[in-house]
Amino acid sequence: MIEVPSASAAPPPAISFSKVAKTFQTAKGPFSALNGVDFSVEQGEMFGLLGPNGAGKTTLISILAGLTRATSGQVSVLGHDVVSDFAQSRRLLGVVPQELVFDPFFNLREALRIQSGYFGIRHNADWIEDLLHSLGLADKAEANMRQLSGGMKRRVMVAQALVHKPKVIVLDEPTAGVDVELRQTLWQFISRLNREHGCTVLLTTHYLEEAEALCQRIAMIKRGEVVALEKTSELLRRASSSVLRFKTDQTLPPPLAAKARITGRVVQLPIHDANEVETLLAQLRQAGVLVEDMEIRKADLEDVFLDVMGAQAS
Repeated sequence: MIEVPSASAAPPPAISFSKVAKTFQTAKGPFSALNGVDFSVEQGEMFGLLGPNGAGKTTLISILAGLTRATSGQVSVLGHDVVSDFAQSRRLLGVVPQELVFDPFFNLREALRIQSGYFGIRHNADWIEDLLHSLGLADKAEANMRQLSGGMKRRVMVAQALVHKPKVIVLDEPTAGVDVELRQTLWQFISRLNREHGCTVLLTTHYLEEAEALCQRIAMIKRGEVVALEKTSELLRRASSSVLRFKTDQTLPPPLAAKARITGRVVQLPIHDANEVETLLAQLRQAGVLVEDMEIRKADLEDVFLDVMGAQAS
């Protein structure tokens, strides 16, 4: 009997969350932070995890990094369980947390050498120099960590997460509160690692334009549950409306204000066709609202995000 060779097994996903739940005990009783979260991030993918504050994103990342134990479910990194095979899964993972955490007793280069040692890596000087130059830190290499600005410390945290050359990179709000220059530098470098070295990237961010520009797929999470999981292009294609955008110094009538997104003088209203634009403008004129700099644009990821979160709230 001739045996037919079986097809080679499919490679494991870079990250796998399987029915992950997490319950915390509080003074008011049990609180369910995650409720059966179930999705995978494929190898080489740039993946966005979006959600409002308190949705469960950081809890999920803490479980992935082995800092918190899930109440139930399974999490793995490139096929290695984060509980039963913690050392290997953590070696494959580079995590940039939200909080600024640094050792105040060392300069930047020393801190990176020490971080390499945590993973048993020696003779890592060339990669450390590459990180310093790529992240705009070369001129601060001998500075004590206490002397660095908040933005520079954020860059150091990225360098520390990447110093052991992880295959999977997790960025939890990496550009929160930092300047435009750092955002551009960081994304150019991370995109290079993804493109040239096949690194997988999981990103959480409140800058939705970043997620739209960088991520091939996006999961949206609310109250510990995944409420949307699609290719970014598909989410945008399915957006139900365009947007009428204008500026005004007047208060909108309550029916319009209820469905508008208002930021200072800027008002954005969902529209579906030209007739609706005419109706809205007539309502604004009747209410005495003077409109400036009016334009119509396509819906972006922020519009989709607000639609999804609003639908879940209703």
